[in-house]
Amino acid sequence: MKKTTHPTLSEVARQAGVGNTTVSRVINGGDRVSPKTLARVRRVIEALGYRPNQAARVLKGDRTKTIGLMIPSLADPFFSSCAEAAQAVVRANDSLLIVTATANDPHTEIENLNVLISHRVDGLLIAPANSRSQALCNLVNRLSIPIVAIDRPIFNSSVSSVVTDNFKGARSATQHLVEHGCERIVCLTGETTLFTIHERIRGYRAAVNFAGLPCTVNTSIKDYRSAEYAIESLLAGPNCPDAFFTLKNSTTIYAFEVLQKLNITMPKPIALLGFDDFELATTLRPSVSVVQQPVEEIGRAAAELLFEKFLGSSNSGGTARARRTRRVLIETQLIRRSSCGCSAHLV
Repeated sequence: MKKTTHPTLSEVARQAGVGNTTVSRVINGGDRVSPKTLARVRRVIEALGYRPNQAARVLKGDRTKTIGLMIPSLADPFFSSCAEAAQAVVRANDSLLIVTATANDPHTEIENLNVLISHRVDGLLIAPANSRSQALCNLVNRLSIPIVAIDRPIFNSSVSSVVTDNFKGARSATQHLVEHGCERIVCLTGETTLFTIHERIRGYRAAVNFAGLPCTVNTSIKDYRSAEYAIESLLAGPNCPDAFFTLKNSTTIYAFEVLQKLNITMPKPIALLGFDDFELATTLRPSVSVVQQPVEEIGRAAAELLFEKFLGSSNSGGTARARRTRRVLIETQLIRRSSCGCSAHLV
């Protein structure tokens, strides 16, 4: 009979001269095992190349040591950076991060979530497609595993969240354009169902209303063509804008390209300031002023909060701590570059 290529726990126990229970204790941290025995069993495990049968451990109710992360897109620099930061925390906690993309589609989101649940992940990090989705809310409220919402909260649920202060960041950016003397600031955006975009529009409105300026929000931006049409229409209108505040890095890039194509210089006659930094923002001419989010901090903080919940639920009497809902709000930073009217040396 051909010998299996995968050494078993019993083989490790036999070669180490100990019982199966002792090997199990070594695999799970070495509690109640003498240092001498611990070292001997570990030498045998290494020599045989033994790997615990994860499927069997799951059937016994052990952790799978996997964390699910659901984000809108792997190609989006913001979320890919969040994923990298979260993965570092997950690996430090001896676990594996499984990443799925939803394209901000609520149906795909529920499908992906059910797949992750079927794989018995130990916890979930979710950037919800719709923060007010009742289907998502109902599903996460039924789960017993730790969950943390990342970048966007899940309303009407007990799920903790890590988000940036989108309202304050947008308000400060708009106020900055006002301080530069801009009086007709147009907000360009799309995806208005997203919590982040909604909060940024709210911040923009608060700033222009406080300054007594007209409020113009164009929500038609989906791609370059829609940005081109919107900007050309606004420029041909009776109240030509003297500034654009764009609410997403892709929208900022579209606006910059359209203005360049139309040979319109920045910051005069039109200033540009965007929400979210992007890789080429400093190298473009003019360099683009942005509201910068601490992306790595968001991903790291969300993953750390998730593992705090593991700790709370595993400690005696820690159930309340594990279930306690937390709202972590992270500040943004206004990066002053040339496109808003600031001097280049303020980069």
